[in-house]
Amino acid sequence: MIATATIDHERTDLDMASILVIEDEENLRLSIRRKLTAHGHRVEDAASLHRARERLAATDFDVVITDINLAGDNGIDLVRELREDGYEGAVIVITAFGAVESAVEAMKLGADEYLQKPLSLEEFTLLVERAIARRRSERRLRLYERLERDRAPSDAQTLGESDAWRNTLALVDRLAGVLSARTEHGELPAVLLLGETGTGKGVLARRLHAIATGAGDDSPFVHVNCSALPATLIESELFGHEKGAFTDARAARAGLFEMADGGAIFLDEIGDMPIELQAKLLLVVERGVYRRVGGTRDRTVRACVIAATNQDLAARAETNDFRRDLYYRLSAFTVPIPPLRQRDRDAELIAADQLARSAARFGKTGVAFSPATIEAIRRHPWPGNVRELINAVQRAVMLCDADTIEPGHLGLNPGAFPTPPAQAGPRAPAQSSAGGIRFDFDKGLHTADEVERTLIIQALAHCNGNVSRAAKLIGMSRGSLRYRIDRAGLEAHVNGHSKP
Repeated sequence: MIATATIDHERTDLDMASILVIEDEENLRLSIRRKLTAHGHRVEDAASLHRARERLAATDFDVVITDINLAGDNGIDLVRELREDGYEGAVIVITAFGAVESAVEAMKLGADEYLQKPLSLEEFTLLVERAIARRRSERRLRLYERLERDRAPSDAQTLGESDAWRNTLALVDRLAGVLSARTEHGELPAVLLLGETGTGKGVLARRLHAIATGAGDDSPFVHVNCSALPATLIESELFGHEKGAFTDARAARAGLFEMADGGAIFLDEIGDMPIELQAKLLLVVERGVYRRVGGTRDRTVRACVIAATNQDLAARAETNDFRRDLYYRLSAFTVPIPPLRQRDRDAELIAADQLARSAARFGKTGVAFSPATIEAIRRHPWPGNVRELINAVQRAVMLCDADTIEPGHLGLNPGAFPTPPAQAGPRAPAQSSAGGIRFDFDKGLHTADEVERTLIIQALAHCNGNVSRAAKLIGMSRGSLRYRIDRAGLEAHVNGHSKP
């Protein structure tokens, strides 16, 4: 269930903490309660340990503040009980002037902070919020450790043992800590995920959100596909609108940024964001301020901004196809995601996992890949990356009637990748003519690699070395064509340097 925090106040639910104050001096107890309430916290109080235990049994408090010297009671006993019961919130003790020994004993039992009377309420409030921040950081760390410990081995989108993939996950986890720290200081931190289609940008965005917010299902994660939103509606969808802002605006409506307050907003395919809207997006990312369509009041939002694209935003910024200032702001922390073909044998690992899952799903026990299929999986470039591989395995298991899955069931041609055997004879050159490419098989061997190489050279020549245009001509992604250019050593044909 996605929770939506209000943005009509300076503070959000992420800032608020539930606090129990235990103090038998009524004036001091009420002063502490008023001060903490004024800082946006939810505060309850108790004048005795008996009453405090009743409140603790009924409510899960983030912070417990207790005087050590209570009428007929000792606050140290409560500190001991809380920690022995596994309480993970912050515990702060108040002690009379000169009773430092008692405070030290409380700290040994698990108290986070202590203050001596008479209290400075300003200093006291800072100490409370520092303890809250520290405990929340520890909670995020525990969440991360649990995420790593409990991560299901069948989660194909996060599987991988290659150095390239492990380094990517490590970078994501480090940046999550940066996002967390900046969010707590009122900033809107941004991360840019760069990778081809199907590499797992959405999965990594959710990982960033889960670790950075540490708030589990209560923290919103709003996924926005910028390429799927109509240009005429995208501003209203992102920022909301007021009643009467346009013809069909019969009522005010919150936007996606409002829904993401206190959590994260994932701007997928950010390269497709209309350039006329990028200035408004920049203002939100830089200052956390925006207005609804038709609105006159500035609104604030605090959320992690995670953007993703498979486009070369740096090149587009240079040609003014994408705002440079927005690009520089989004790319302050960049995560390059390696394509599957650059992840050693991760494809084989993911395929085996997906085979087991699909076999169980479709009731086909005993199904397995043939050795030729495993080799084809290893050598295929997988231009659609993990998504393409998962879909191919699912389809093969569902449609294959045999116990052994061959390359053809995955749509692979095992003969397209191995080097031709030496004894096969000399290779005959391909002939180009007005009728297309022609091969003289009487003079020797021809391969699929040769056809592909010739096709790429001619497409690049036709487009004056422009890889993006050439990719469109031959029906493949830019990344997939780039891979084939590198593999075939055709760099000389790129960027207008084509040889005759």
